[in-house]
Amino acid sequence: MSSKVCRNCGSTDIDVDQARGDAVCMTCGSVLEDNIIVSEVEFVETGGGGSSAVGQFVSSEGGNVNPSFGENNHYQGMGRESRAQTVQRARHSINILGHQLQMNKHCLDTALNFYKMALTKHLTRGRKSAHVIAACLYLVCRTEGTPHMLLDLSDLLQSAEDVQTCFQQQWFL
Repeated sequence: MSSKVCRNCGSTDIDVDQARGDAVCMTCGSVLEDNIIVSEVEFVETGGGGSSAVGQFVSSEGGNVNPSFGENNHYQGMGRESRAQTVQRARHSINILGHQLQMNKHCLDTALNFYKMALTKHLTRGRKSAHVIAACLYLVCRTEGTPHMLLDLSDLLQSAEDVQTCFQQQWFL
């Protein structure tokens, strides 16, 4: 029994299971909370005699799940946090360039989605981030029919050929 009250039926018979990470109303069966974060640390013994923490680390800033703990307390999956930071930096740059071109939020969100696709397909490797972002914004301009030209983006970045080459390599090859 818990001090929580069900939003659906008003019952106070709530089962909070820390192992599953959820809170369920025992009267109507509604899941009141899931993915409850616990502050306890649990370790398991590995096959080689070492120890490993169980679960995932959650940053105090919240939002994104950070890397999992792995064998011998070394981090595994550091790429997930790095990718989130890369996407966050791209979102910021897209917003800056997009606002200079007076593009609406829908276009900026679409450009970010194109950037995420390019990132997933490793089309950002070996290219300057600003050029990839400009290519994504230009792609949105072409698909949405906005009156912006490649020259407008190139003027903002002072590199006409680089943006054009990046655009062609990303989307036409």
